[in-house]
Amino acid sequence: MAGQRRARCRRRDGRAVRAVRRAARTAAPQRSSQQRSSQPHDLAGRARAGAHCHPVTSPADTTQQKTPVRRTLGLVGAAGCGLILAIQSRINGTLGTRLGDGLAAAVVSFSAGLIVLIVLSLAMPSARAGMRRLVTEVREPGGGLRPWHCLGGVCGGFLVFTQSSTVGMLGVALFTVGVVAGQVTSGLVVDRFGLGPGGPRTVTVTRFAGAGLAIVSVVIAVSAELDGGRASWLVLLPALAGVGIAWQQAVNGRVRYTAGSTVSATTVNFAVGTAALVLAFGAHLATGATPNPLPGEWWLYVGGPIGIFVIGGAVVFVRYTGVLLLSMAMIAGQLSGALLLDLLLPAPGTVVHTSTLVGIGLTFLAVVVAVLPEPTRTGTGTSAGSLRG
Repeated sequence: MAGQRRARCRRRDGRAVRAVRRAARTAAPQRSSQQRSSQPHDLAGRARAGAHCHPVTSPADTTQQKTPVRRTLGLVGAAGCGLILAIQSRINGTLGTRLGDGLAAAVVSFSAGLIVLIVLSLAMPSARAGMRRLVTEVREPGGGLRPWHCLGGVCGGFLVFTQSSTVGMLGVALFTVGVVAGQVTSGLVVDRFGLGPGGPRTVTVTRFAGAGLAIVSVVIAVSAELDGGRASWLVLLPALAGVGIAWQQAVNGRVRYTAGSTVSATTVNFAVGTAALVLAFGAHLATGATPNPLPGEWWLYVGGPIGIFVIGGAVVFVRYTGVLLLSMAMIAGQLSGALLLDLLLPAPGTVVHTSTLVGIGLTFLAVVVAVLPEPTRTGTGTSAGSLRG
């Protein structure tokens, strides 16, 4: 009898723990208010079923070992996306120089990526199903997705435009640190208000210090160029693009979570971005702009398809890292690739100043600071590192 009772207890415990783990995996924003209200009751009932045998661990306890692993993998993947982004910046910048029109280059780049994604979406049943889920959620009054969540592509289009317009004059490294300033600042705010799929994340001392140090590093990196020249102040454009990219990463992550398909979320991003760029380009042509003929080198047209990996990777990893840490990890990859490109394959007129190297080094330090755990005050039971409100 005692053996049978222990066996029943083990089975109940197993069911309870599995229920808790399922709840932890779905801790991101739920798809409807009904789901959000019913899940805790179901979880509590399952947990009580085996509570008399052994204590049931909480969602935080059951995922304690998994969360660091997922976050680490997310940070590594985000760094890889940043490396790819540096390469894309060089390609789009060269295309913009050849066309003599940064906006035209952005349209070409985004359109090429969209064509690839449309083919993938038509060929993959999961992507088609994801599109249907997105339409349903947007139309449903109580759905977990709002129409403005699907507008992240506008920010992506602006980033590609700034790549094409400014990299030729700024160099990839200086362009990248400009994006850093806007990206980490916006990422801090976006995380605080929980716009991403992982929910709100407290502004801790280490996260705030990491973001602040990143901004200081940008000022140092561009200090040698701040002489009133045109190229120096062009760094404000990539900084503004960085602000938009942090918001884009958050809402794209929500779209991907709702669709259940990375391809679907990335397709929506590219479709919206392409539409915005085409409208802007039409107005641009109406002013009398005449871009140069399309160049013949095939590699100048792979910037858009390369961007699929950047956007697609970001929408997957942001759930595990949050927007700020995602941005910081991508920054590490961007700077590594950008500096190598400027040293090994420099654009015409690009000069890597000592201040740029110092600024990049400080940016790496900012990444480390932002990842550090929140400092706590021993003996008080309260955190000393949270900035709330």
